[in-house]
Amino acid sequence: MIKTAETYHVPVLLEQTVNGLNIQPGGIYIDVTFGGGGHSSKILSCLDSQAHLYSFDQDADAENNIYYAEAGSNEKDHRFIDDPRFTFIRSNFRYIKNWMRYYHVDYIDGLLADLGVSSHHFDDKDRGFSFRFDSPLDMRMNKRADMTAADIVNNYPESQLADIFYLYGELKNSRKIANALVRYRQNQKILTTQDFIKATEPLFKREKEKKDMARLFQALRIEVNHEMDALKEMLNSATELLRPGGRLSVITYHSLEDRIVKNVMKSGNPEGKIVKDFFGKSETPYKLINNKVIIPDQEEQENNPRSRSAKLRIAEKL
Repeated sequence: MIKTAETYHVPVLLEQTVNGLNIQPGGIYIDVTFGGGGHSSKILSCLDSQAHLYSFDQDADAENNIYYAEAGSNEKDHRFIDDPRFTFIRSNFRYIKNWMRYYHVDYIDGLLADLGVSSHHFDDKDRGFSFRFDSPLDMRMNKRADMTAADIVNNYPESQLADIFYLYGELKNSRKIANALVRYRQNQKILTTQDFIKATEPLFKREKEKKDMARLFQALRIEVNHEMDALKEMLNSATELLRPGGRLSVITYHSLEDRIVKNVMKSGNPEGKIVKDFFGKSETPYKLINNKVIIPDQEEQENNPRSRSAKLRIAEKL
């Protein structure tokens, strides 16, 4: 089934995120997480004929959303494919600077990122993103990538697995989890989500089982897709590409990525290192538009439960 913006991924904080870009009708914008096309469609509605929007997504399933209007329909979706103001780029967003150079774009007026995993990925039982299904342990956002989640759990040394679960899942018993996986794979390969669960489930307390299992899957997914490295590279490139007055509007869903975004907006670097000038004044390329994170209201959280952990941060290039 082909999925559209409404079924593939419901855009979170749609109005707030796009309004945060302070769109100039003739400007150049990037949506680094096209997904179902919801945010991109909203941005295009604000642009005049001289403007342009470049939208990125590394997933072939997302690319299908520029072509079809309804699930299962063969009708073309003319919102995107016939719009001369729109260019879709099937690529990881860590390469935005290279792609802008390719398209002879020196500066942009705004960049939007909705860093959450699309609902489509969690609901597609064949992709291995969710512990709700028994499926191949894959977790690749880009199906053309070589390494799957199964490759990691079957081949990484115990110490490296422990680091992944501690750093990316914030699991205190990461060493025990890694040891359990190593012992399990000595007898049989871990090839499916159920194999993975069977090897680790005894280590989780019943009352926290779902929450901890979600963190475990999150950690593995982040490692498969190199999400933290890609995020840092994208934000560094955005800082270089944005012209003065340009806006960065970013939605995060967990503390690891939110910390990186917060650091970049406050200090100009992912590590949060404050650089001061000769007079002791902090040097940063941004000013914060919202000092307090924006979160979905109760109505949006009820209509779209996956929005509950969303945090929106907006900054303007100085």
